[in-house]
Amino acid sequence: MSRSKVTEIVYSPESPVRYPAKLILETFNELYASRSLAWRMLVRNIQGQYRRAFLGVLWAFVPSVVMAATFTLAERANVIRVGPTDIPYPAYVVFSLILWQTFLESLNSPIRVVRAGHSLLTRVKFPSQALILSGLGEVLFNFGIKLVLLVVMFAAFRIPIPSTIVFAPLALILLVLFGTALGLWLAPFSGLYEDVARVTELAGGIWMLLTPVIYPVPAEGMFAQVVKLNPVTHLLVTTRELSTTGLVSDPLGFWIVSVATLVLLFSGCLVFRLAMPFVVERMGN
Repeated sequence: MSRSKVTEIVYSPESPVRYPAKLILETFNELYASRSLAWRMLVRNIQGQYRRAFLGVLWAFVPSVVMAATFTLAERANVIRVGPTDIPYPAYVVFSLILWQTFLESLNSPIRVVRAGHSLLTRVKFPSQALILSGLGEVLFNFGIKLVLLVVMFAAFRIPIPSTIVFAPLALILLVLFGTALGLWLAPFSGLYEDVARVTELAGGIWMLLTPVIYPVPAEGMFAQVVKLNPVTHLLVTTRELSTTGLVSDPLGFWIVSVATLVLLFSGCLVFRLAMPFVVERMGN
C-alpha cells in the first residue's frame, strides 16, 4: 500500500519584511507561476463579459464615442472653449478619452478583481496575483478593440502618422502600469471596505478634469501648474504626441513619472503580496 505524499507547511512568526531579497524573489516567482491560471481566468472573464451583451465587443468603445460626440458638439456650440489642438478636435478627444479610459480601467482593475473574487479567495487557496494579471490582460484586450476605432479616426481625418509612433506603445504601457500600481495599493483595502471603489469612482471624474483629455495642456496660469503636476498628464500626453505630432513637449517630466511608476509598481506588488493573506482572512470572517 503506497503512502500519499503530504505537504508540510511551516508557519513562522518572523516577518518576511526582515528578508527583503527573499521576499522579492518569492514575489516574482509567484507572479511567474500564476501566469497559466491568469490566462485561463482572462479567457473566461472576456467570454463572460461580452457573451450576454447585444453589442458585444462594441461596448469597449461605445462610451468613448458617445463622450467624444458630446464634447465635440459642446465645443462647436461654444459651450466650452478648448483652443487649438494638434489634430482635428473630434479625433483629438476620441484618442484622449480612449487613453484616459484605459488608464482608469487599469487603476480600477485590481480593485474590481479583488472584490469580484471575494468568494473564490476565501474558499480556494491560490496566488492572488493571478487575479491582477488577468485583470491587466482585460485592460490590454479592451484597448486592442479600441485601437480599431483609432485607426478609423486617423483614416477619416487623414492624420499623418509620424515615425515616433513605434515608441507610443512604451508610453502606453507605462500609463497602464501607473494605473495598475495605484490599484495594487488600493486593492487590499477594497477587499475590506466598499468605500474604496466608490471614492475611486468619484475621484476619477475629478481627476479627468485635471488631465488634458478634452483640452490641450494649458500654457500658463495656476491651473496649468496643477495640470503639469498631474503625473497622468505626462504619460497620456506623451503617448498622444508620439502617435500624432512626433514632438514630445516635456520629455523630462515623462521620464521622471516613468521612473516613479516603476518604483510605485514594484512597491505595490510587495504590499499586495504581504497584505492579501490578512485581507483574505478578514474577508472569510
